[in-house]
Amino acid sequence: MSTFQPKSEDEIVEAVQWALGANAPVEVVGQGSKRGLGRPLQTEHTIALSDYAGVTLYEPHELVLSAKAGTPVAELEALLAASGQAFQFEPMDYGPLLGQPAGQGTLGGLLATNLCGPRRLKAGSARDHVLGVRVVSGRGELFKSGGRVVKNVTGYDLSKGMANSWGTLGIATEITFKVLPAPETESTLVIRGLADDEAARAMAIAMGSSGEVASAAHLPGNVAARVIDGALGGEASTLLRLEGFAPSVADRMTMLKNLLASAGEMADVSGDQSRRLWREIRDVIPFADGTEQPVWRVSMVPMEAYKLVASLRMGAAVDAYYDWQGGLVWLRMEGEPEADAVRALLRKYGGGHATLVRGPASVRAAVPVFEPQAAPLAALSRRLKQQFDPSGILNPGRMVAGV
Repeated sequence: MSTFQPKSEDEIVEAVQWALGANAPVEVVGQGSKRGLGRPLQTEHTIALSDYAGVTLYEPHELVLSAKAGTPVAELEALLAASGQAFQFEPMDYGPLLGQPAGQGTLGGLLATNLCGPRRLKAGSARDHVLGVRVVSGRGELFKSGGRVVKNVTGYDLSKGMANSWGTLGIATEITFKVLPAPETESTLVIRGLADDEAARAMAIAMGSSGEVASAAHLPGNVAARVIDGALGGEASTLLRLEGFAPSVADRMTMLKNLLASAGEMADVSGDQSRRLWREIRDVIPFADGTEQPVWRVSMVPMEAYKLVASLRMGAAVDAYYDWQGGLVWLRMEGEPEADAVRALLRKYGGGHATLVRGPASVRAAVPVFEPQAAPLAALSRRLKQQFDPSGILNPGRMVAGV
């Protein structure tokens, strides 16, 4: 078993060309923070990009940052924060949920898994902010797509094509992202004691208002007790985040309180505590318990989410909470992954995507980890894999068996 740790782009090309010539499938990783996500790989060789790191361009006035793929996201976030800027899509950190230390994720993994956070409804995900990439394909060829300015894409935007490919199409070596000013002020309105269906209606009203709500989530009581050291208590909490200039945040907070006055008891969480609260929601800290109990990430129609959870609880022991106004549901199963039940209910309540984020390797090998694709889309995915990695040497089978 060999581990290649390239220190230059040329060495990455050489490693892929060696794997291609030897017909030796390889696992592609940064620091391995998301290694336990996806189907288990049966590879004897690894290309680890942890030594291929560093910022290659940062122009705060131009709102552009470029860095090598192995650069830790935590380092980039600290660099941006020093200039009052941030990745607006606030990429989540899968490490704690998967039993790894926090802060180990890399820029290449960020793009490959298309990370985002609770601000998704407002800011999108990684693919919406990437400007350009340099990539080594499974053919052992280096190519680039996009550039370092927003209006620099012609033809196929392959930089976005690399998002959510999980390292199965190519190895990104350098990535350029658009960055934006960090919010000056942040405050969260907490509505206490709402049932899941009541919370869904309250979040819909808030998101449809002129309050410019940046994030909306609902934590049932047992989940609310596990964030920010229990500061929310053990009572269900519906959370509405406001961001911007302080006077604007204050005015919009007042407007939301008046709009939702009949919903229930209200409280404010502001500043650093609000930021910590949303980081813990983002990183699924309520379920980061060091176990391998199955955890699902379900994206679906927001107003149908509470119905799916209620129906699932009729036949399975499950914990759940809601982000993206209910459009993202995190489920922790107490026993079996219940894949058939989850996906059957997902189809019943409007469709969407269910991804098994955490589970033992034996389960992830037996259960489709990612939402199975319809036949036409699956055929398109196979053709795309054939174009970029015809010999199937890059992360083979990580997303779909045999692909």
